[in-house]
Amino acid sequence: MEELIRGFGLVEGPVWDPERGLFFSDVHGGGVYRLKADGTAEVVFPHRKGIGGLCLHTDGGLVVSGRNIAFKKFDGLDETCILLDRDPEKDNVGYNDLTTDASGRIYAGSLGSAVFDEGSLPKPGNLYLIDLDGSVQVVATDVRLTNGLAFSPDASTLYHADSRRQSVFCYPVSSDGTLGDRKVFITTETGVPDGLAVSEDGAVWVALAGGSGVGVYGPDGAFRETLAIPVPMCTSVCFGGDDLRDVYIVSGSDGSDGERVGGIYRYRSDVAGLPVPAARVTIH
Repeated sequence: MEELIRGFGLVEGPVWDPERGLFFSDVHGGGVYRLKADGTAEVVFPHRKGIGGLCLHTDGGLVVSGRNIAFKKFDGLDETCILLDRDPEKDNVGYNDLTTDASGRIYAGSLGSAVFDEGSLPKPGNLYLIDLDGSVQVVATDVRLTNGLAFSPDASTLYHADSRRQSVFCYPVSSDGTLGDRKVFITTETGVPDGLAVSEDGAVWVALAGGSGVGVYGPDGAFRETLAIPVPMCTSVCFGGDDLRDVYIVSGSDGSDGERVGGIYRYRSDVAGLPVPAARVTIH
């Protein structure tokens, strides 16, 4: 396990771009960053806080979560195109993690209440599907705290972490992108499930917030191993590198000494991860 960089509040949303490398966000400090080959980070999009999920878009930019789901073009200066807005009056205060399917549709989980407001009454959110034409529908409900999302190798199953239930659920996926009834895939005992990724062999790699590492589970949900990191707040994981065998594990500061000790670790895997397709949702 190799530490690559530290000095952030809460690192989230890691996504690998074959051309540009690793992108990630700092939820508390704000901004989207790119990890450079020399081990330093450059700011890609400044200021915006609360980004829990990122994905590439074929139009040359990133889709980001937070107070809304929005597209930001790499060369678009400060321009932002909102794909899905929040609706606080209907218990939708923003969005956390997101992913894409093979067609380029976007799945994004909403937050029913503010996560970091201790005085806020926890409320469940929904899972939304943004289709290629920009239309939106709810495909799952009653998600207490939405987190990691990823597809199985054959795209027939969507995995979705619900942190307050301390579980990762799995949904059967229809050809139109809608979901069937969920089932419990795993329930964690040490740490709560946060971001997740899937490898070519169908294993599900789950960041265990408060659990100091990533739990690896077979396609049947059987526990395989834990990849330990030296801080408790393990927040997300993704595959990268030329052969998708570099496992990037990101972390936050909670439970550590200091408010800006979140960072990124890298582990070399024997199995490659699944590439996450770029979004193809229409940008108006």
